[in-house]
Amino acid sequence: MNKVVLQNNSSKLLQSSEKVSQTPFQRAMALFRANRLAVFSLMVLGIIHVAAVFADFLAPYSYNNEERTFSFAPPSKIHFMDENGKLRRPFIYGRTITFNEFHKRLYKDEIHQKYPLEFFVQGDSYKILWLVPCSLHLFGVKDGGRIYLWGADSRGRDLFSRLLHGARISLSIGLVGVFISFSIGLLVGGMAGYYGGKVDDVLMRVCEMFMLFPGFYLLLALRAVVPSNFNSVQVYVAIIVILSFIGWASLARVIRGMCLSLREREFVLAAKTMGLSDLSIIIRHILPHTLSYSLIAIMLSIPGYILAESALSLIGLGIQDPYASWGNLLAEAMSIVQIKFAPWILLPGFLIFITVMCFNVVGDALRDALDPKSSS
Repeated sequence: MNKVVLQNNSSKLLQSSEKVSQTPFQRAMALFRANRLAVFSLMVLGIIHVAAVFADFLAPYSYNNEERTFSFAPPSKIHFMDENGKLRRPFIYGRTITFNEFHKRLYKDEIHQKYPLEFFVQGDSYKILWLVPCSLHLFGVKDGGRIYLWGADSRGRDLFSRLLHGARISLSIGLVGVFISFSIGLLVGGMAGYYGGKVDDVLMRVCEMFMLFPGFYLLLALRAVVPSNFNSVQVYVAIIVILSFIGWASLARVIRGMCLSLREREFVLAAKTMGLSDLSIIIRHILPHTLSYSLIAIMLSIPGYILAESALSLIGLGIQDPYASWGNLLAEAMSIVQIKFAPWILLPGFLIFITVMCFNVVGDALRDALDPKSSS
């Protein structure tokens, strides 16, 4: 009995010594990996972002490839057996279009017209990472057939292809907008907390002016200033700038409070004694100590930027057709009649929901893992 107790005590001491030997970052990562839902959400976000980067290759068509005769065509059924029950390579049937007495489109499979599903096929041209010209796609059909993996939109464009291209715009706006706004917030908050006094008063009053207005109304007001003759690229840049302007103030106030205490630490006084400039002290010695909070705030703020872009595009003030974003793709789902006859047009909203939830789950898990008061 004594030997068993001694073995248990020695194993507990060994585990505690291993925990003590871990760095704070290692302990945080161990806590994060223990959260299976967060790890799964991070994997989902990784898949979505990789798909967005390589959308041109993964999608069978470009975002503006349309065939209006297939308006709101239902998803294509991939068959493995023909009409005689014979096993074949994956294929889809051709379709014929008729109209009923209510002028509704009816799509009927033409069993004598088969299009084999092929991989690494030539299709619409694009540039790999916007540099190298290419026309190779992961899958598709030849000989004039069209495959709609997740159905078609009102102009006969493949919804799966447009969702991948739309993810590139919606996600990049969120990431770039967060990067810009948090850079501004960190710098302004760091300067206010480090200098204090009149500099702190002026900067905090500016932050309060931005926080005074409701975010969505400020978003609409700034969007109204953008000229109506802007092309889609200019609108894309304008939306990033607008989102960056409305998201930095709240972070700056939090960072300012953290810097007020950090500026009295010994390492800051040592840096002043060594003759480092104020900007260097703020960037290299003070702001890195706010990294844990900033990382959590970034993960929890990205969904807001995605939703803001989607809201602008949904009401026609964001990315304009034919360019695709999740917001303007969801605009077609504003009609109950269209949802009833083509429910697949709700897929953009489902992707927005999944992405926002994954970011929130990862952000909450990071907050628990990086919290110094959490159990180790």
